[in-house]
Amino acid sequence: MYDLASIDVQADGAVRIVTLNQPDTLNAISEDLHEQLVALWGHVARDHDCRAVVLTGAGRAFSAGGSYEDFEHRRVDLDARHRSLHLARVLVDEMLDCAVPVVAAVNGPAVGLGCTITTLCDIVFMAETAFLADTHVSVALVAGDGGAVTWPAMTSLLRAKQYLLTGDRLSATEAVELGLANFVVHADQLLADATAFAHRLAAQPPQAIQETKALLNQHLRANAARTLAQGLAAEGESHDTPEYEAIGRTLKPKDG
Repeated sequence: MYDLASIDVQADGAVRIVTLNQPDTLNAISEDLHEQLVALWGHVARDHDCRAVVLTGAGRAFSAGGSYEDFEHRRVDLDARHRSLHLARVLVDEMLDCAVPVVAAVNGPAVGLGCTITTLCDIVFMAETAFLADTHVSVALVAGDGGAVTWPAMTSLLRAKQYLLTGDRLSATEAVELGLANFVVHADQLLADATAFAHRLAAQPPQAIQETKALLNQHLRANAARTLAQGLAAEGESHDTPEYEAIGRTLKPKDG
């Protein structure tokens, strides 16, 4: 119902079910999909009948994170690198500013930027087989596009350091235990349960729920004001390191 080529949006009453719809690439965030993700939240803001959003992925993954097909491109093309970093900044701002509640239905791996997008949602359901992993450092990138904003607000700083510095995976159960997700459900029930919860939120008085969300997101906005500009600048510098160049030679599309 929104004009987005790689994102499917369906109306379910006052809830919008948004599906990242590039299953052949595990919903990796190419520049094109990145731009569509940014544009999505403007569509939501103009959709006056929308009271809540469910965000999920088609196929086996929620999102495999940044597209490895663009790995070398961002190393050698400064304009492409700057566009990517700009989109990363705008995506964080747009998700934090989204007025209506956003419920993540994490159907499979949520890696790198996919993991960051999950932690920018308001409620997180995970299939029991799904996992989270912020693998920026493991591919020689500073975790500057959102993980340093969201993780310390949701779990302890020590735990944030443990997982952001190593790229280790968090199972769905571990994500709930650490405060990065709310519910673990059977994969067959994931979308139904997440949508049912979204309908609960959609039925709440809109001004009360939206302004309460905005107040709570002030904590994340404060984190973003402190860290995001420095983090994205440092991530940009990562593309010039020999370690990044070496990893780029070994990675293939769809690795994750």
